[in-house]
Amino acid sequence: MHEGSGGEQLVLDESLHTIADVRQLLCARGETWQQVLGETSLMCALNQKFCTPEAVIEDFDEIAFFPQVTGG
Repeated sequence: MHEGSGGEQLVLDESLHTIADVRQLLCARGETWQQVLGETSLMCALNQKFCTPEAVIEDFDEIAFFPQVTGG
C-alpha cells in the first residue's frame, strides 16, 4: 500500500475516531483503495502495535494496514 499511495501522509478530519473510520474513508477514495482495504483478513497497527479496527486514533498517530501474516 505504501508504494501504491506514494507514501502519502494524510491529515484526517476530526470526525474520524477509529481505524475502521479511516479504512472506510480510504475505501471511498476509489476502486484501487477498495481492492486493497476491502479484504476481510486485513490486519492493522496503531503506532507500530497490532490492534483491532475499533482502536481509537489521536493526533499524530501512525496507522498501518497489511495482509495477514502467515508462516510456518
